[in-house]
Amino acid sequence: MDRHATHGAAEPRPAPLVEAEAPRWDAFDPDAYVRQNYLELHPADAAILRAGSDHLCRHFRRHGLPAPLTGIDVGSGANLYPTLMLLPWCKEITLLDFAETNVTWLRDTVHRETSYGANWDAFWDVLRRRSPYARIADPRGQLRGSTRIEQGDVFELPTDRWDVGTMFFTAESITPSVAVFREAVRCFVRSLLPGAPFAAAFMAESRSCYYVGRERYPSCDVDEHTVGSAFGPYAEGLRVRRFRQGHALRDGYEGMILACGRRQATR
Repeated sequence: MDRHATHGAAEPRPAPLVEAEAPRWDAFDPDAYVRQNYLELHPADAAILRAGSDHLCRHFRRHGLPAPLTGIDVGSGANLYPTLMLLPWCKEITLLDFAETNVTWLRDTVHRETSYGANWDAFWDVLRRRSPYARIADPRGQLRGSTRIEQGDVFELPTDRWDVGTMFFTAESITPSVAVFREAVRCFVRSLLPGAPFAAAFMAESRSCYYVGRERYPSCDVDEHTVGSAFGPYAEGLRVRRFRQGHALRDGYEGMILACGRRQATR
């Protein structure tokens, strides 16, 4: 996805994956997406924030932190909380998205002087209860100073590039095909260095499609088994959990799934 990376080389995209390009990504409305999903903190998102940050804290407590790291958030869109999750450990975080509208939104939101809006404070409040996050006095400033925003493609990610990674609501939200979903997961995990930790989230059993504003986008029906089998060949220490949500954000899904683990230490 990062066409400007200097470490690792992108693998050629298999021909069947062109179906992932069919939706009108140039019409994706990030402001509508935020209104639908992130004007307030929902219980499932809070649970995912706690579980994902716990995973990263455990990993770095166990394995140490030899130097400030490079991180990646794949398919960032208009969702800042996976990137906030990476802040304590990364000197540089790459935010990658395919849609030009999302890239513009990220640049206008993250890199402006005042940074992100007040609605994201509730998400940071969940994280700052842990000491690595509590030590960050100015999350807006640190986010602005540590992120680089790029337009790119999950299927063109270089291999063996980043020390830690997140991918939230991306692989299952670009295609109805389980085969394409699995390939997106593979590309994400292989973009990380061996032993690198990751957290990835998915809408569970999302049927047929979803809407952002008036635009319709494809979705893939995945459950814990689908997610686990997609990560299994490339990950170790994998844990896959579903989080239920009392109030659904939209029709046609059954909670959220979080997969945490690390890339296999041997290639």
